[in-house]
Amino acid sequence: MKLKSRLQNAGTVLDPLVQGALRVYGELPTLTQRWEIAPRQVLARLHLLAGTGVVPADELGRPSAPVDRPCHYVVHKSGDPLIRAAVVHGELLALNAFGPVTGVIARAAGRLTLVASGLDPRGIIPVEVVHYERQPEYVGASGAFATGTPDGMRSWLKHCANAVELAAQSLEPIADLLT
Repeated sequence: MKLKSRLQNAGTVLDPLVQGALRVYGELPTLTQRWEIAPRQVLARLHLLAGTGVVPADELGRPSAPVDRPCHYVVHKSGDPLIRAAVVHGELLALNAFGPVTGVIARAAGRLTLVASGLDPRGIIPVEVVHYERQPEYVGASGAFATGTPDGMRSWLKHCANAVELAAQSLEPIADLLT
């Protein structure tokens, strides 16, 4: 379903998936400090926020697959922040542990990793916009990542690095206005 068709007149959002995404992104600033300390708790909270109205209530906050590996990367701050964010995002997509809201949660986890690491401390780089604009590449690269092959991982990391770069570049006109 197209994003435009999910939005209705006068800014009223009727689609529960979009409502959940808005709840998730509204709460991210309050979750940033807990992200690197208790990522499982944050993922459960994200699932509750994103999944309300989409996922059965008794499944909210409970991933259907173990999320140990991405949580390990977050807690141990493994590697470069950009690569860590991409791997956390990709791992969560590959696990599909949150059913129909997995994508929302994976993108939010990637953003939390960028913010908590200090790479995007204010959370203003609109990476999700680039993922959306380059959706076929995003889907293909995430599928390639899920294979676990070196080429698949390389494809995903390249997509994520390019997405951050393009998103940061999109802020240049705004920055120019402020200087």
